[in-house]
Amino acid sequence: MQYLLMLYANENVWSQMTPAEREQGAAAYGAYTQALTTAGVLVGGNRLQYSTTATTVHVADGKAQVLDGPYVDSKEQLAGYYLIDVPDLDAALAWTVRHPGASHGTVEVRPIWSM
Repeated sequence: MQYLLMLYANENVWSQMTPAEREQGAAAYGAYTQALTTAGVLVGGNRLQYSTTATTVHVADGKAQVLDGPYVDSKEQLAGYYLIDVPDLDAALAWTVRHPGASHGTVEVRPIWSM
């Protein structure tokens, strides 16, 4: 079953980190991605651009409302995602607790609804 791991984090923290902290963070994400790949469970994933680049679309009464910015204004923003294919929620959660972002943000785990 496929699960989407969505990382929510304060996107301004990265710019406040020292170069050494950024290097350590990038290495942690690289190691996590490699572990998923080696285990054969990684379907896809990527880091998202800053929330200021988001465009939000809502259609009401047949009219589109297009707004600049993210859907929700909050301290944490959707920063990236991993799509994994594992046997069940327990396996997805086992991978999630290893996610580097779980220690400095929040990772939401959601099953994919196959169509």
